[in-house]
Amino acid sequence: MRDLFGCGRAMLMATAAVFATACGGGGEAGGGMEQEAAGEEMASPVDMATAGGINAMVMFEGMAPEMDAIDMASEPACAARYTDTPMTEEVVVGGGGGLANVFVYVREGVDPGMSFPTPGGAVVMDQVGCRYVPRVVGVQTGQDLTFRNSDGLPHNINASPSENRGFNISQPVNMDTNRSFPLAEVMVPVRCDVHGWMSAYVGVLDHPFHGVTDMQGGADLGMLPPGDYVVEAWHERYGTQTASVTVTTGETAMVSFSFSEAMAANAVVPMGEPIDPHGPGAHAAPGAH
Repeated sequence: MRDLFGCGRAMLMATAAVFATACGGGGEAGGGMEQEAAGEEMASPVDMATAGGINAMVMFEGMAPEMDAIDMASEPACAARYTDTPMTEEVVVGGGGGLANVFVYVREGVDPGMSFPTPGGAVVMDQVGCRYVPRVVGVQTGQDLTFRNSDGLPHNINASPSENRGFNISQPVNMDTNRSFPLAEVMVPVRCDVHGWMSAYVGVLDHPFHGVTDMQGGADLGMLPPGDYVVEAWHERYGTQTASVTVTTGETAMVSFSFSEAMAANAVVPMGEPIDPHGPGAHAAPGAH
């Protein structure tokens, strides 16, 4: 299992080394001591020589529920993109039983005295075929989140956070719009009021130790200082689960979660008011999906 994530960890360590070198001073005129000081402030506080990793695996137990068909008759340009009837994506299970689109993050154990640099690159949430792609993303506080309209059709992005300030962005044509969140919040629901089946979710954290599961159910949470942590897995239909994990130097700790359809009935899903993914612009009753 470690081989599946080894490349990601190596890339993270190499990126951290390059980032620290690039920010360490020198270069253009006017840098001097101020640039060196800025480089020290932006360097990651994690000592990669003593760090260890966390990999998460999220599986689905039993038969995956059948999703509802999406009626795109009102938007023929989007409907034409699909050879089969498009289905809603509240539950996406891979061939091996992995549960995709689960936001997994370190909830407890990160040293509050650590200050993490804001990533320079933006996370992109695209609108393709009248869907948000990807459906679930994670960002750090202050990091740019780019909402992209690749359809060229009228869309809008209506974010309804409870801790951060909400926004409603119109995107009538192919375009990008950047937004960011100053406060940590799990999760922020996003919807399109033009196409009521379009919904997505954003996890906002003040540290980089998070990931979203792929079709195999895996997520790499990155490299952390040795210590004890609480990891939480969030799913839009099944709620949350937590697990404790110990990170040791040079090793990758594995943490596993399992969800089933039976959990949907009593699930508590932390986020703003849930929405109805079927009707155009309609809201669901609180607690419904």
